[in-house]
Amino acid sequence: MNFKRHTVTAALPYANGPVHIGHLAGCYLPADIYVRYLRSKGEDVKFICGSDEHGVPITIKAKKEGVTPQQVVDKYNKIMGDSFKEFGISFDIYSRTSSKVHHETASTFFKTLYDKGVFNEEITEQYFDEKANQFLADRYIIGTCPKCGNDNAYGDQCEKCGTSLSPTELINPRSTLSGEKPVLKKTKNWFLPLDKMQPQIEAYIDSHKEWKSNVYGQCKSWLNSGLQPRAMTRDLDWGVKVPIPDAEGKVLYVWFDAPIGYISATKELTPDWEKYWKDKETKLVHFIGKDNIVFHCIIFPAMLMAEGSYIVPENVPANEFLNLEGDKISTSRNWAVWLHEYLLEFKDKQDVLRYTLCANAPETKDNDFTWKDFQAKNNNELVAILGNFVNRTLVLTHKYYEGKVPDASEYTKTDLLLLDEISKFPAKIAASIEQYRFREALGELMNLARAGNKYLADNEPWNLIKSDAKRVQTIMNISLQISSNLAVLMEPFLPFTSKKLSLMLNLNEGLKWKDATRTNLLLPGHQINTASLLFEKVEDETIVAQVQKLEDSKKQNELEKSTAIEPAKGETSFDDFSKMDIRVGTILEAERVPKTDKLLKLLIDTGIDQRTVVSGIAGSYKPEDIIGQQVSILVNLAPRKIKGIESQGMILMAENNKGELSFVAPTKPDMNNGGAIK
Repeated sequence: MNFKRHTVTAALPYANGPVHIGHLAGCYLPADIYVRYLRSKGEDVKFICGSDEHGVPITIKAKKEGVTPQQVVDKYNKIMGDSFKEFGISFDIYSRTSSKVHHETASTFFKTLYDKGVFNEEITEQYFDEKANQFLADRYIIGTCPKCGNDNAYGDQCEKCGTSLSPTELINPRSTLSGEKPVLKKTKNWFLPLDKMQPQIEAYIDSHKEWKSNVYGQCKSWLNSGLQPRAMTRDLDWGVKVPIPDAEGKVLYVWFDAPIGYISATKELTPDWEKYWKDKETKLVHFIGKDNIVFHCIIFPAMLMAEGSYIVPENVPANEFLNLEGDKISTSRNWAVWLHEYLLEFKDKQDVLRYTLCANAPETKDNDFTWKDFQAKNNNELVAILGNFVNRTLVLTHKYYEGKVPDASEYTKTDLLLLDEISKFPAKIAASIEQYRFREALGELMNLARAGNKYLADNEPWNLIKSDAKRVQTIMNISLQISSNLAVLMEPFLPFTSKKLSLMLNLNEGLKWKDATRTNLLLPGHQINTASLLFEKVEDETIVAQVQKLEDSKKQNELEKSTAIEPAKGETSFDDFSKMDIRVGTILEAERVPKTDKLLKLLIDTGIDQRTVVSGIAGSYKPEDIIGQQVSILVNLAPRKIKGIESQGMILMAENNKGELSFVAPTKPDMNNGGAIK
């Protein structure tokens, strides 16, 4: 289908930290390349983004820094917006979800669905922190992961093994606000009935089998598991207030409110916003990372369908993750290349990073960024191929013709074949971009530069000038035409270099994509400007410094982790403590729990009986090494099923700053099983 216009969005980044290269490679750079290409074609396109300023990560950050949530989002909205602009991410608007327009838009959207009777009103039990006197969002609850035994899993996900969780699945949950064990308390929320909408959503997904396999596959996996109703409201005080009666102290779920940010930002941008959201001749494309697939392909489309007047996404080209020097990018460990720092340290080298990230884009699988590869991409490709070709062409033109484009009077068969090949590059690059294969498109752009480089090297005009000056005129004319085509075609990928080259060639402003099919953009006699290097080499010491910076960051993080001591938990009474019945026990049998990394199934003689206990100690102890080991065991803990096994107690362990576990056990060998620990 031919569309009249395009609405292109890039995922709203959380305003709780700066932008790093993983964010750029995931969605912002591919989105920018796509939009710049559409503009070069003369298409009507709006490029929409803004910071996501609600949700638990914001409030956690605010508490950690001792400031208000608004102060947090104000700080990072500016840092991110400025960084994007300096890097050449050409949003038509970079807005924010704390704006008045957004609050009004999100409220109206929710109220429309509420008035249509879309939501299910349900009373459920959620964790409540009695000391902090508030309900706990998923990220305010941590505990032991039932799958891998990680003691610091969040209520929505274990970041160690990647398992999606609900807070009630955590073993020994505790509140991050007070450290106390939360209690279950009834609360009312409004749910989007995804289960009832599944046939409609499934038909939508099945109509887009052309989507990237990772996107389509993840959506089908969710659908095959059966969609469940999902709460669209939360018990929090930071966010868009739920605009209906009987909703005191509740805000819209961040994944309901955030994607509406695309709509509210478009409203801020243009009074004609409805054309870009409600006209079926508009193509809506969401650029995201793979962790946002479900929200953009199932939940947001379900919201749009339920409202009834909006178009749904035509494509959602999600990328996989970018790693750094062989390790997962981690903001908490400061294992990242931050965009605002890169822009300070690598002045006027935006396009070098754009090139490297696009060439290594994690389009079909996770990929890796290394500083050595960054150097190689710059020195061996941008400098040695693209920069070398352009520089030789312009320098020779000034040397032989005082900077005027020479006339090409006669063409050889090789010349004609090359000119024909040049004219096909716009279509080849366009085909790859339109299929969201940006690495492939960039490769084709560099193939054009390689063709120019080879043409110059094969013909050696610097030698031929003495014997066949007329032939050199044709060689230089063709080389200049290739340079001008490169200036047009590189703009989506390398906008700063494109502008620099266009100025050197004195190219007409406003050239479009289709102009690059021509091989006469520069007419004979056209005066070009002074030549300068497009790219400069990146030296070894620069790369060594960046690698060292990462290593220093890793060491600092390990130091902070090793010296960090958990604060004391809330006060407890002696009566409460005395209720715990802790005994000496001996491990009789030990075996791994299948399909887990950390869990062991233990049979323990408690002196009272022999009982089964499931314990997350497999990372520190082998089963065969601990048979006969005396332990301290809490024998009156209520039984709980873990991975289908009923665990009848808990053994006490000590943990050091490296996360290593050690038994808390009697030091004398003659302690009887069943002996009380007081």
